[in-house]
Amino acid sequence: MVDKSSTVEPSADDVLAADLLRGHTDTIVLGLLRRTDSYGFEIFKRIRDRTGGRHEIKEATLYASYRRLARDGLIESYWGDETQGGRRKYYRITDAGRAVYRRNVAAWSLTRDLIDTLLDLADRAGHPDETTGGQSA
Repeated sequence: MVDKSSTVEPSADDVLAADLLRGHTDTIVLGLLRRTDSYGFEIFKRIRDRTGGRHEIKEATLYASYRRLARDGLIESYWGDETQGGRRKYYRITDAGRAVYRRNVAAWSLTRDLIDTLLDLADRAGHPDETTGGQSA
């Protein structure tokens, strides 16, 4: 019998955040590959570690992203020369991938600024919440 009391269900906030991030998987992968070549599981771990374990992208989703990015010429793959364990397929970003990354980051920044403006968040740092009569939510 499984003890379900220790099972943590994702909150609505977690699900929403995952939905927002899901459309940016390719850009996240390109961003990680800008710094150094990596193999698939290493990219998975870097995403998990950079978010402090708050977000993971499923390996199947990542591998679909690698195939799509390679097909589109945005990354290239090669086999590593491991001296221990199995050979690993490494990925590196191409010049075209760098250009797409820059374009996607610019689009994200514009989108974030627009959403912040529409949600009235752009100028609110340090200001009381007007919707709760000055009380912080």
